[in-house]
Amino acid sequence: MNIIIPMAGRGSRLRPHTLTTPKPLISFAGKTIVERLVQDIVKVCDETIDEIAFIIGDFGSEVEKDLIDIASNLNAKGIIVHQEQPLGTAHAILCAKQSLKGNVVVAFADTLFKADFKLNKNNDGIIWVNKIEDPSAFGVVKINSDNHITDFVEKPAEFVSDLAIIGIYYFNDGENLMKELQFLIDNNIKDKGEYQLTNALENMKQKGKIFSIGTVDEWLDCGNKDATVYTSQRVLEHNKNTSVVNENVDLINSEIIEPCYIANGITIKNSKIGPHVSIDSGSIIEDSEISNSIIQSKSTIKNAKLKNSMVGNHTFFDGHKVDQEISIGDFCEIR
Repeated sequence: MNIIIPMAGRGSRLRPHTLTTPKPLISFAGKTIVERLVQDIVKVCDETIDEIAFIIGDFGSEVEKDLIDIASNLNAKGIIVHQEQPLGTAHAILCAKQSLKGNVVVAFADTLFKADFKLNKNNDGIIWVNKIEDPSAFGVVKINSDNHITDFVEKPAEFVSDLAIIGIYYFNDGENLMKELQFLIDNNIKDKGEYQLTNALENMKQKGKIFSIGTVDEWLDCGNKDATVYTSQRVLEHNKNTSVVNENVDLINSEIIEPCYIANGITIKNSKIGPHVSIDSGSIIEDSEISNSIIQSKSTIKNAKLKNSMVGNHTFFDGHKVDQEISIGDFCEIR
């Protein structure tokens, strides 16, 4: 089985953090978003993964090496594919056409999930969905009494269904999917100005392919700051029996309220940390209270009272003991 991870998007809703780090490479609770996503998919598939194709923009050689390492750690071949222009979901997947063969899972790298099931490969395809209150910003599906999909609608202006497609798909015939995606490109078939995967799915359904819905116990979005902090909170909560405070942490007159993730090489002095705080390596926290927040690596936080916050890498922040909710990117200095 092959896995395809489209992740070339700009992540504009998560700025300023994505100005210097691609969104799927944002880290919390000890792992990047894309690493955690791939590991969860491998568990669901419960079989050997041959290739993992990462569809990226111009992220640089260091990011490409990190992605190859993620695949290698799962005993799979990592493949880097570049999408030069943001032309839609169908175009993104087609960029990895060499991996569109046999059984394929496609997963967009801005979402995480919690689920307790194994993949049923007897279906032509499975589209994972989640019921939400406002589906207007998502592709949605309509289903019949057999839970087979009858309609695909991309970002409906009027209500047609509350079953939002979460961005994870299974196809038992990657070559057929490739042909349908290529058909959209060759015939310039667009929806809302882009080549949409939902159009290819609709064409496949019209030709007799049967798509079932898959459901998850929890869908965790990483689209913006609030959603990413909440996702970190839920990940820490799910892993609270193994909440991590590494041994190489200099803890001076301070309290950790679990669950938290405190990486190696961190100094925490005269502070109260947690619950639901993730702090990456090399950071320094002094005279502060922090809860429900993500602090990236090699940052310094002093005199802060933070909640529901994200602080980037190599950043200095002096909070002057004022209750605050902040979102600060990399290489910032606020005194």
